[in-house]
Amino acid sequence: MTEYLNETVFTWGGVPLKFGAGAVDEIGHDLAQQGAARVLIVTDPGLVATGIPQRIADAAKVAGLTVEIYDGVHVEPTDTSLAAAVEFARGSQWDGFIAVGGGSAIDTAKAVNLLTTYPGELNDYLNKPIGEGKAPPGPLKPLVAVPTTAGTGAESTPVCVLDLLDLKVKTGISHPRLRPTLAVVDPLLTLTLPAAVTAASGMDVLCHALESYTAKPYHAFARHTPETRVAYCGSNPISDVWAEQSMRLLGRSFRAAVLTGGNLEARTEMMLAATFAGMGFGNAGVHIPHACGYPIAGMVRDYEPEGYPPGPLVPHGQSVSLTAPAAFRFTFPTDPARHLRAAELLAPDAPRQDDPRDQLPAVLASLMRDIGIPSGLAEVGYDKADVDGLVAGAMKQQRLLGVCPRPVTDQDLSSIFRTSMTNW
Repeated sequence: MTEYLNETVFTWGGVPLKFGAGAVDEIGHDLAQQGAARVLIVTDPGLVATGIPQRIADAAKVAGLTVEIYDGVHVEPTDTSLAAAVEFARGSQWDGFIAVGGGSAIDTAKAVNLLTTYPGELNDYLNKPIGEGKAPPGPLKPLVAVPTTAGTGAESTPVCVLDLLDLKVKTGISHPRLRPTLAVVDPLLTLTLPAAVTAASGMDVLCHALESYTAKPYHAFARHTPETRVAYCGSNPISDVWAEQSMRLLGRSFRAAVLTGGNLEARTEMMLAATFAGMGFGNAGVHIPHACGYPIAGMVRDYEPEGYPPGPLVPHGQSVSLTAPAAFRFTFPTDPARHLRAAELLAPDAPRQDDPRDQLPAVLASLMRDIGIPSGLAEVGYDKADVDGLVAGAMKQQRLLGVCPRPVTDQDLSSIFRTSMTNW
């Protein structure tokens, strides 16, 4: 067998998809086909108030399923909120799950599926170096993911993200077995989403697409064995296709979805963009903006965003976007043509910057300003005195930083955080 120093193989996995207006009404049939009879719907109180989870439960009952709703999902899940959801689910024998909501609900359902199918401790599965990084010992039960935001792409991905309250940092579980068995994407579910939530969720989509597109190429990694292959394998030709399609849709419809929320065409294109980005980054991975976003969310003090439940919170989409302009200025030298191509896909008519490394950051800042994203870290309550803590939190995300196309030091992150205090 030929010995290679670098990787020559990439992996790409996806989730079966059902997309379109009214798709949620067919979930009972779909789950019954997967052999499920007793199903738990995992959602949050805000969504319960809309009636969407009950509508899905009723449709599932018509198909002959026994259904119960758990509505205790925490927006931006924590180790405590996941433990509560798992404890609730352990009270009965479920043979299928339906996640209804944004990434918070879908990620909670992934953890519930894992920890009720193979009882153990959350820390067993958390990514190293924070947790043990163990792989699920076998297949999980059927999980249908129903996203209600055009955001996380969690319906397509093999990851579950959460806050560790004591450590004040985000981390996650990453393994292909966490992928849902079916994604049901219905654009009608997003028509009533508030503008601020649409903006934050959409920036998560955009960062997914951009980070996977600019990730370290799969062939630049050291050679893996079959046993050590990871879910995030770096940029690759298949993920690139989905990332480009996502950026094209975002450039066309993002502003319209935020500013004219009842625009079904824009909402539909945003849902497609989120799904496409998930199909990209769920295999290629993400890097600096997400690594920085975790401590930005985890160390929040008193910032309370519009459109979200009361209490201190930097929504995930905001947290990953705030350092994005500086991060992509940092990665620009690794592949200038790719960064310029991304800027062109997002804004074909954008003014040309004197320094080409400023083109993509300028396109991002213009979009963020138009849709009401905070202007920088200072607007969500941080200052220069917080930089060391933010750097320390980001450096814990080595699984993500390892996907960056160039090495990232403490000093590099410090510069990115300092530059990101004000983006415009």
